[in-house]
Amino acid sequence: MIRKNKYVPAKVRVKLTPGETISILREKKGWTLEELSKRSGVEVPNISSLEHGRRPLGRRIAIRLADAFGIHPAVIMFPEYQQFEAQAA
Repeated sequence: MIRKNKYVPAKVRVKLTPGETISILREKKGWTLEELSKRSGVEVPNISSLEHGRRPLGRRIAIRLADAFGIHPAVIMFPEYQQFEAQAA
């Protein structure tokens, strides 16, 4: 007989970076780097560098990208916070 309290639930171990979040959002929209660049005004090399973690995300660019996606900038800047809030709901 298996006791219900024998097992501890697994913790979420995946943390997304802002760059990974940008990439996921872009792919969900079906946009290329060029399309996101046109919609946001952020140059393609900068978006690529963000997605690959070679450049830190600043507030100004986060706002421009968020506007292009139609989301709040915090979703991009603090993806772990959004994940925590979703789990708490």
